[in-house]
Amino acid sequence: MKIVVLGVGNTLLEDEGIGVRAVEELQHRYTLPPDVQVIDGGTAGMELLESLEDADKLIIVDCVRVNQPPATVIRRIDDEVPAFFRTKISPHQIGISDVLAALQLRDRFPKHLALIGIQPKSLETGIELTPEIAATMPQVLAMMVEELTNFGVVVTEKA
Repeated sequence: MKIVVLGVGNTLLEDEGIGVRAVEELQHRYTLPPDVQVIDGGTAGMELLESLEDADKLIIVDCVRVNQPPATVIRRIDDEVPAFFRTKISPHQIGISDVLAALQLRDRFPKHLALIGIQPKSLETGIELTPEIAATMPQVLAMMVEELTNFGVVVTEKA
């Protein structure tokens, strides 16, 4: 079984880095089985293609524009995800949209797909998340763990 947790975003633009920061925190706080691959996708695009091909479960964590108050956390599942990325918030999402389209065209699309998205407060230059977005980290981590657990993955908290 191939399970991938992908955090994407630009860590030089404050809240844009939430996806990357979330997967870093997931690895720091939890022990995951070897069949779970955690990827810091940064602002990568098509270079992620091989890593995501034929995944049984792909979880994407990203900063998203949902026209909600800052720090709103959303979840989109399966067919909702490619359609969601048609509205871009940043340049890296063009890459993710292209990767998902390429996976579909090659008939190597993940069997199950989840997006955990966080509405940013600021996309200004800076390496720290805003306090409001940083405060969503427990909720984002819980949602990632829930997605993994729902798929039968045993996730244990580190001591």
